[in-house]
Amino acid sequence: MKSESLKEKTAKGLFWGGMNNGVQQLLGLAFGIILGRLLDPSDYGMTAMLAVFSVIANELQSSGFKTGLINLKEPKHEDYNAVFWFNILAGAFIYLVLWFCAPLIANYYHQPKLIPLSRYVFLGFVFSSFGMAQSAYLTKQMQIKQIAKCGMTATLTSSIVSVILAALGFGYWALATQYLLYIAVNTLLLWYFSPWRPTFTFNFEPIRRLFPFSFRIMLSAIFTQVNANIMNLLLGRYYGETNTGHYNQAYQWSSKGYLLVGNMVKQVDQTVLVGLHDEKERQLAVLRKMMRFTAFISFPLLFGLGLVSHEFIVLAIKAKWAFAASLLPYLCLCGAFMPLSTLLTDAIISHKRSDIYLWNTLVLGVLQIGLMVGLWRQGIYTMVIAYTLLNIIWVFVWQFFVKRIMAYRLLDFLKDIIPFALAAAGVMVVTGFVTQSIENLWLLLISRVVIAAILYYAVMRLAGTVILKECLTFLKKL
Repeated sequence: MKSESLKEKTAKGLFWGGMNNGVQQLLGLAFGIILGRLLDPSDYGMTAMLAVFSVIANELQSSGFKTGLINLKEPKHEDYNAVFWFNILAGAFIYLVLWFCAPLIANYYHQPKLIPLSRYVFLGFVFSSFGMAQSAYLTKQMQIKQIAKCGMTATLTSSIVSVILAALGFGYWALATQYLLYIAVNTLLLWYFSPWRPTFTFNFEPIRRLFPFSFRIMLSAIFTQVNANIMNLLLGRYYGETNTGHYNQAYQWSSKGYLLVGNMVKQVDQTVLVGLHDEKERQLAVLRKMMRFTAFISFPLLFGLGLVSHEFIVLAIKAKWAFAASLLPYLCLCGAFMPLSTLLTDAIISHKRSDIYLWNTLVLGVLQIGLMVGLWRQGIYTMVIAYTLLNIIWVFVWQFFVKRIMAYRLLDFLKDIIPFALAAAGVMVVTGFVTQSIENLWLLLISRVVIAAILYYAVMRLAGTVILKECLTFLKKL
């Protein structure tokens, strides 16, 4: 693969990954506002309490084999075929197990309505099992544009249906249907765009070869999902569905920001880094450029969302969500560092060090669960602040292990991210100070967004930031 060819593929992958996530987050923004107005915090709380069970079951069903396929140098038809049939069988088995576990889940939360709702929601990972191999194939071939079309179409379709159901009074069933329909439509479109098709040959030898690596990825992903959903688990049991709904609403808005950046990079980083495995210096240079690009976008986006959290939430989904708005700045601070963690962990995985990924994720999960369980009596704010600080600290743990694998020094890492973090923080402080006397919420929101955007662009321009120049050059060529 030639240097220019790699650069072009990476740039196009980032563009379409950004387009996919950008459109999905914008649609999520628009329809999230509508749904937030139509539904109550308790509706969001009901589905949030089930989130951890769905994502854990999904990871058990996929078992990390999608990541395993992506990290193969040249996966064959037999590899994709084995993963496809394994996912189908695993998905069906796990759904049956969870069907019978539904009463236990409802009993944990003291909410009988969760029995039928959970059995409905859990169909999602059965649907997704049919698209895992197709998604891995398109990702491996860097067909990010096709993946983007799948995601954008699925988001639009599922969001429209959920709004109709919410308007008709279906409550939390509207959110559950949105989740299921997104997966179903996305899976169908993955089949449409992918030329790969399964065959009725049941050779599971590739599963055996992939298992050591993929099993560690699976366990790591499970702990990651538990880490992300531990607040929903504890709040749902001890604070009820309404408080859980407020936290989940704040978490969803912050995640829209960091997933926009993280998923954009994630769709290309492993493929590119694996392709450069034999060129260590060039691989490190590419990782550092991706890190600078990630920091360039992530810090201003998340810090900015934290700055306008109150006026945005109150204007968008009404004052009934004011408590969620008060939690959002903390989650945005945490979210600004999440894409950096994603890139660092993907660098570790690209070197087939799923053991490092597993044990660090496990330790993070144990610490986080211990903190949350120990602090739940202190209130939601204390729990959220502890969650935020721990996840920021853990970015540097990931960096330590990337340094051991790729010689990515801490000083270089700080050089790549600190300028963007300081610039974004400074811009938000100045913007907040300049606009503090504005009382009209609409004027306050618009003023802060415009002033912060102009100031950040000016700072980057005056500093002669290379990433800004490269982004503008690429956009001009489109």
